[in-house]
Amino acid sequence: MTRIAAVAWNTFREAVRDRVLYNLVFFALLMIAASVFLGQISLGIETTVLITVGLSAVSLIGLLIAIFTGVGLVSKEIDKRTLYALLSKPVRRWEFLIGKFGGLVLTLTVNMAAMAAGLILALLFVKHSLERGDAVVLVAIYFILLKIAIVIALALLFSCFTSQLLSILFTAGLYVAGLFVTQMRNLSGSRLAPMMQTFFSWISYVLPNFENFNVMAATAHGRAVPAALILQNTAYAVLYCGIVLGAATVVFSRRNLK
Repeated sequence: MTRIAAVAWNTFREAVRDRVLYNLVFFALLMIAASVFLGQISLGIETTVLITVGLSAVSLIGLLIAIFTGVGLVSKEIDKRTLYALLSKPVRRWEFLIGKFGGLVLTLTVNMAAMAAGLILALLFVKHSLERGDAVVLVAIYFILLKIAIVIALALLFSCFTSQLLSILFTAGLYVAGLFVTQMRNLSGSRLAPMMQTFFSWISYVLPNFENFNVMAATAHGRAVPAALILQNTAYAVLYCGIVLGAATVVFSRRNLK
């Protein structure tokens, strides 16, 4: 655990020094500020517009950081040849991968905390006071973080055996496909051939189900998120990340780094 924590902390420090992350977070906060203005010209739905635009900005920025930073976690270390010096020490390859994953998740957690604070302040500015029901915004951001953690794991997996460009394409493709899992499972009334319906039905259980993490509509209208869904999504994200990281460990352990 000490070695994993050391790799994670170094990854976090490297990410923090990257000015691109600050620019993206600033852009998200700017979008939240713009949503305040849009809400003021949308009579009666100021809070709805603010929460919708704010959560969309948080999700988009988190996704961009996860994909474009996640795919370079392994390849950059190889290109800089720092990986060889690191693995020459008593650090196993799986410890390196888990540490990289943990470091980027920590980075996203800090960034999302900053964006969440900006969104809460914007809500306070619009409503002049916060209510107990506004805590559902934090639940929605927590769900976004869980979703982004899965994206990081996928990006890390692809970066273990392919180029950065293909890793970006594969990760983005799986993310988009994961948004339509429910539709894939409900193709029985479509015009597709039965074989294709069966194929999409089976593959929908392999793809990450990102639809379960989308509570933006409920949050914007002030509806509470069931505690059972919070536990379910947390367990699902932990299990899926564990499986993907396990596959990444197997692939990376067999890769010839010479």
